[in-house]
Amino acid sequence: MPTKFLTSEGDINMAFIAFLALSLLLNGALGELVCEQLPVDLCSYSIATSGKRCLLENYATKDGGVKYQCKTSEVAVDKLNEWIEIDECITACGLSRNTVGISSDSLLQPQFLTKLCSKSCSQACPNIVDLYSNLALAEGVYLPNLCASPRRAMYQTRSNGDAAPAPASVGALSPESAISGAADVACAPTSI
Repeated sequence: MPTKFLTSEGDINMAFIAFLALSLLLNGALGELVCEQLPVDLCSYSIATSGKRCLLENYATKDGGVKYQCKTSEVAVDKLNEWIEIDECITACGLSRNTVGISSDSLLQPQFLTKLCSKSCSQACPNIVDLYSNLALAEGVYLPNLCASPRRAMYQTRSNGDAAPAPASVGALSPESAISGAADVACAPTSI
């Protein structure tokens, strides 16, 4: 008796659904980092295989509590992917694993800037340097300038409202320079 193989439209649809399900299972099994699959305590400051930053979100439950979930943000990273930030960088840079969302608000806090601009953070934690460099640029401030003179950098930003271009004479705090320590940038705040 001849074998019947995918003769009806229903059989083809079932085969397609099985293929998709298997593809999704293999995606996770092959080691791809997917934000939605990360535990909440590893979500903040992680980067998915796709190169998009993971984002910790919270929402209210029906009983009045708060639940957290890890989501993929629309914030893309150029040179890093499949990255879960290590605890040493979280501590060195003055961050918390429980940070919800992505915000530049912490750049206004002197205690945070002191840690972010310290050598233990700025030269050893390229992911965090990249994130806060881009957040600072979005506010019109170049991170090394903010580290060197926080008051002046923030005053200039507020006074003209324009984004400040990076000076050509100062090495950028890129992920590569943060790893190698190649950037010779004074990134410690002066007295605030």
